[in-house]
Amino acid sequence: MGLKLYNSLSKKTEEFTPIKKGKVGIYSCGPTVYWNQHIGHMYAYANWDVLVRFLRYSGFDVKWVMNITDVGHMTSDEDIGEDKMEKGAKREGVSVWDIAEKYIEQFKDSMKLLGISFPDVLCRATENIEEQIALNSLIEKNGYSYLTKKGLVFDTGKFADYAKFANLNLDEMKSRDDVEKYQDKKKAWDFFLWAINPKHAMLWESPWGEGYPGWHIECTAMSTKYLGKKFDIHTGGMEHIGVHHTNEIAQGFAVFGDMTANYWLHNSWLTSSGGTKMSKSLGNFVTAQELVEKGYDPLSMRYLILTSHYRKGLSFSWEALDSAQSGLFNLRSLLKSAKNQKSRNTLSDEKLKKVDEYRKRFVDSLNNDLNTPQALAVLWEVVKSSIPSVDKYELAMSFDEVLGLKLDQVGTTNKLSGKKQPTKNKDIEKLLKEREKLRESGDYKKADEIRDKLVILGYDIKDKPMK
Repeated sequence: MGLKLYNSLSKKTEEFTPIKKGKVGIYSCGPTVYWNQHIGHMYAYANWDVLVRFLRYSGFDVKWVMNITDVGHMTSDEDIGEDKMEKGAKREGVSVWDIAEKYIEQFKDSMKLLGISFPDVLCRATENIEEQIALNSLIEKNGYSYLTKKGLVFDTGKFADYAKFANLNLDEMKSRDDVEKYQDKKKAWDFFLWAINPKHAMLWESPWGEGYPGWHIECTAMSTKYLGKKFDIHTGGMEHIGVHHTNEIAQGFAVFGDMTANYWLHNSWLTSSGGTKMSKSLGNFVTAQELVEKGYDPLSMRYLILTSHYRKGLSFSWEALDSAQSGLFNLRSLLKSAKNQKSRNTLSDEKLKKVDEYRKRFVDSLNNDLNTPQALAVLWEVVKSSIPSVDKYELAMSFDEVLGLKLDQVGTTNKLSGKKQPTKNKDIEKLLKEREKLRESGDYKKADEIRDKLVILGYDIKDKPMK
């Protein structure tokens, strides 16, 4: 089975076919560096890291590009509100440039702590202003924009398929809360390509006056600069579908007359307790650095992320992280024991077949729209299997090229948060009985929560039909 991915463009799971045989170009919407990047952001980047790792594991030559938004744009991620970079500078009493440098470093450190590979190109918006101006000029030349006192605006009325990607109902959209309303706009959802604001902290000269680029244009400019006007995969959060990626697609058609990316992938969210999205604006976030301060191995967070499908999202709790750390440390301990058993007997045909079967099932899991929970389950089966220890270790290390959990390390130095973890057989049996009662009573949500906890600890749960 070849790689299949859910494409937000077609709204279905499709067979992945690269533009150039053996090569893949990926662009990921990166961070806005006005404050700390938290584990909610890392949820997205860890999943896209698995995508990149798996493509390379499968033999593809991958070029991964990610932007850094260090040009100010609004706190709503749209055209209204307080400028993010200026807000950060005001909060800490430093310049917007200092804010950018500080939080770029924090972002890089967060990536490192969670074992996320660095993109091949990590490009800053402020270092690509000329490219954004050039793209805006082409949009203007092609008749897709108009000039107002406040800046150059994209004319969405000129792009007939503007609403298609996000299934927007423009007939009912008399206005929109996420874009600035003023009389010079033709439509409420027309968006800035270049903003003119002499009071802004970050300004550049342009054909339309001194100002700064709109948020959406930077991604179109930098993705096509580094990957060409047509590339394979564009990733981002599901919140990008309705506005940011809709606007990117419109810009691409205005310049190139076509879609810039063939596959648009979107991750769901990491939520905090109560199901609220973890975000900087709400202040309900946890950073990777805080995990270390609390005594966790930060790769436990990566393990926890991999227990949930990227399109499903994940509810974060300290209890869940405790379970993830227990599961990760158990894995490492078991694999250390397997490594130390250096003797290798000749593999029987049956055992050789089993090794090949595990490898195929692991690959098939990830080929199925990056099903990382299933891939983890296969890894646990390998660790608990009867195949020779050396082969068990080597197979697990091969899987870890994709999972990125550093399974060759021994996780015993970091403490848990103090809550006892169910590791003994009687504890597992107690959870299974509790889950069965919940299923019988019809409380499937709580039953699923227990199942997820057991999966984290390395148990593959297969339910029998209810009577």
